[in-house]
Amino acid sequence: MRPSPSPLAPLGLTCCLSFVALSPALAAADEEAQEDTSSVFVIRAAQVVVRPGEVLENTAILVRDGRIVRIAADLETPDGAVEVQGEVVCAGFIDPWSALGLDGSVLDDRSSDAATRTADGVDLFSNDHLRAEALRAGVTLARLQGGYRAAVGGLGAFVRLDPALDSASEAIVDDSAGLAMSLGLSLPGSMRFSRGSDGSLRMLSGDRAVDVFDRVEAVDRVAAAIETGRQYREREVEYRYELEEWQKAIDEKTLKLEKDFKKAKKSRKKDQDKAEDKGKEFKEKKYKEDKRPRAPKFNAERAELARVAAGETPLVVEVHRASEIRNLLEATKGFTRLRLVIAGASESLSVAAELAERSVPVIVWPSLSGTSRPDELSASDLSLAGNLAAEGVTVLLGSGGRDAAAARDLPLLAALAVGHGLDPELAFKALTSLSAETFDLADRLGSVEIGKDADLLVLDAMPFHPGASVRYVFSGGRLAITPEN
Repeated sequence: MRPSPSPLAPLGLTCCLSFVALSPALAAADEEAQEDTSSVFVIRAAQVVVRPGEVLENTAILVRDGRIVRIAADLETPDGAVEVQGEVVCAGFIDPWSALGLDGSVLDDRSSDAATRTADGVDLFSNDHLRAEALRAGVTLARLQGGYRAAVGGLGAFVRLDPALDSASEAIVDDSAGLAMSLGLSLPGSMRFSRGSDGSLRMLSGDRAVDVFDRVEAVDRVAAAIETGRQYREREVEYRYELEEWQKAIDEKTLKLEKDFKKAKKSRKKDQDKAEDKGKEFKEKKYKEDKRPRAPKFNAERAELARVAAGETPLVVEVHRASEIRNLLEATKGFTRLRLVIAGASESLSVAAELAERSVPVIVWPSLSGTSRPDELSASDLSLAGNLAAEGVTVLLGSGGRDAAAARDLPLLAALAVGHGLDPELAFKALTSLSAETFDLADRLGSVEIGKDADLLVLDAMPFHPGASVRYVFSGGRLAITPEN
């Protein structure tokens, strides 16, 4: 079937479940499909959104062993397969900035470093209702990040939100999903007193803004950490080169000795006899090639920073104030391989041109934070996503990485961004292919293509169409949400 463009209609994705009845085959196999992740499914839809702007009409998708194995208009249903029908099929939504699956101790850990793995702190046995609600909203995957207030939060993790997955091997898609740092985030507050101009005392509570000089120093620490990683990688490369040269010299020397074996044997016997005559211990002749190059001492933190400096994994920095964003961009300008991602970026519009020029993606949190928001979020604006996109910045949308319950609201947050100027097609792209590409998951997720994981949504209308609802959700090929659950 020939792809044809189909614009996404404006407004929000409604997550209410006005479901149609299951087909007879699906109703009979629903319970078995809940437990059998290798079940075979055929999903038929009037429209299959391969990716934003590419839509197939009247097409079927064959899912086997968790993956999409065929997409065709004339697809026949194999014996024993479960058939699902709907109006629209698209890739599941990805939340690149979430807290769903982390308890407070992991989320607020300020002792983390570059080698700390969020995956080790993922809790798969609580908040099942929140994961189920996120799935019903169409959010199938989330990037979790511990230690969000820490200067270095460690490595993030992409996790499937299907509550039926109770082992890390099933749920965790990527346990090294970018290294996180933060700049200028308010510190946890405590009760304190402030003296007014009339001499009266007033008790204050809430988060405490970081001192401006500390914020400037924090930018320098980020740059210094990346430089440490770059130097560590240089030493690794030098060692590999030295080892190759040493091995080459050893091979050449071995070949020469084998060629002159008789002569060398005779010379060795002569040296042995001479040592014996003098009553001395015979020592084998040493060659300069015998000294093997010494490998650099392994350091887990520097190894992760090296991956960042080499562009092998993204560096995700949560930063909001314009001055800090500007200083960060300046401080990292010399690291040409660095893949910088900025989270939050509340005041980033003034540097949008540089963000676009350097291809720095921004994860926007289009939240309604009210008057009690922390100091760094005081300029937060629902129009930020649309304004940045209009300037050519790559925009992702996330649920903020603070509240586990917020992941279920991601489509609503996207709708808020759309309502304040973000193009609906860009919003859909932000929730699917762009997140997958930014975090190196595009070979598995983010679009509907053969060979990719079957993280799929079946809707009754195009995403962001008024009144569109999620009917079925496939998570890694498992039918996780149906009209009956």
